[in-house]
Amino acid sequence: MLPSPEFPCDGIGHNPGFRLGQDQVVRKGDAFRDLVVVFGNVLVEGHVCGDLSVTLGDVRIASGASVEGTLVVVGGKATIEPGASVGQELVLVGGTLDAPADFRPGREQIVVGVPLLGTGLRQSVPYITRGLLLGRLIVPDIGWVWGVVAVLFFVQLLLNLLFPRATAASATIIAERPLSTFMAGVLVLVLTGPVVALLAVTVIGIAVLPVLFGGLLIAWIVGKVAVNRWIGTRLFEQDDMESRVESTRSFVIGFVVITITYMIPLLGVVVWGLSGVLGLGAATLAFVRGYRRENPPAVRAPRETPPVPPPPVPPSPFEAAALGATPALAEGAGAGDADLSMHRSTLGDTYTMPPPAFAGAVPPAAHASDFSLDPRALLAYPRASFGERAAAFALDVLLVGMLTAMSSLRDPSDYFVQVLVVYHVAFWFWKATTLGGIICQLRVVRVDGAPLRFVDVLVRGLVGVFSIATFGLGALWILRDPERQSWHDKVSGTVVVRVPKHYPLP
Repeated sequence: MLPSPEFPCDGIGHNPGFRLGQDQVVRKGDAFRDLVVVFGNVLVEGHVCGDLSVTLGDVRIASGASVEGTLVVVGGKATIEPGASVGQELVLVGGTLDAPADFRPGREQIVVGVPLLGTGLRQSVPYITRGLLLGRLIVPDIGWVWGVVAVLFFVQLLLNLLFPRATAASATIIAERPLSTFMAGVLVLVLTGPVVALLAVTVIGIAVLPVLFGGLLIAWIVGKVAVNRWIGTRLFEQDDMESRVESTRSFVIGFVVITITYMIPLLGVVVWGLSGVLGLGAATLAFVRGYRRENPPAVRAPRETPPVPPPPVPPSPFEAAALGATPALAEGAGAGDADLSMHRSTLGDTYTMPPPAFAGAVPPAAHASDFSLDPRALLAYPRASFGERAAAFALDVLLVGMLTAMSSLRDPSDYFVQVLVVYHVAFWFWKATTLGGIICQLRVVRVDGAPLRFVDVLVRGLVGVFSIATFGLGALWILRDPERQSWHDKVSGTVVVRVPKHYPLP
């Protein structure tokens, strides 16, 4: 349909338009090529040469006006007066249409959703325009917002009463280390995106995602409660952190303060973000501290060493003279000579002094028969370092890569991770180590000294995928853990030790 000569699309009076949170009126004699209005109403008395899109607002096309392109209305009401026209499609999403019975758009009329959906969307428009767009979370003159605030208050109050120790531990961490707690929250948020992306590409990871999101949500809510308690204790000191009455008082005071800041433009969004990150970091650090307290590191039994016999005492010059030694020999014996042989003429026997033990002497090489096959004996050996474990893993990866490359699989790279996991699980269960571990003299042993079970090695292998998928953070945990345990070691209850050369395989 060509535009009417009265409203030419090319020439003076032709304007494109965009409005956010404002109403728009196209006067008679005006022309717009395209017009987009969000959170506002539109009245068309003139001419729209292109498309007209109205989101969460009403549109009315007066008699004699026209929209030559497509009319799209989302969450609003479209009113078409007699004599108005729409040149192409009419798309209505979650809204209502008021038009004459003989009205027909130029092409198709598409209606998606029900008017109730549009009504719900329209009710959120004042909150968006006078709340979120101004940087505040609470608009005081909107009634349903206070209903949401009341629900959040009772949920957080219930958590504070049911789990006083958890919230108190998080609040204590904020008071002790506020900057470290905030940085921990930032680290959790930064790592969440890459972890979710890596887990989403694996079948096992997809099953873990709901648990991950649920844990983050719980940590966020508990952290919010802890922030409220911390603010309350800063304003009014709390003597007993375990007291439910005092903790409730601190929580209510902090909640009121936070709620007031949410009403202030721009400051409300800033406080919401900072308090959320701080609370998330506090909940995470409190969980780590509680886990360490409930699962203390295993105490390594001291290695028993055979008692060292005392060095032989050389005879005095008088004893040497009585035994028939020469003065020079007696003098040499007093100086600790290496070899001294004396004959007792009175007893008729020979006394020979043993050679002294030198600090630099090399002990004889140990043989396989000198070691015990009891897994508990492995706990006495030192924990393997990160470099030793990384070298063993690199050898295993190289070996599995060569095997998969020589296999008859169509695309070996698609099965590399699965083959690597099966390889590790099988060797751990069979020999408590891998081929790379044998070369680097490493063994896997349970922290209680019991033999490895299949469920232990299976859990260790599956969690190992997660440890590496998180940019190797689970493996790098060895560098800071006192027992040099990675994430998969902690979950499976195992440690990796370095054994002496020629240590037998089970």
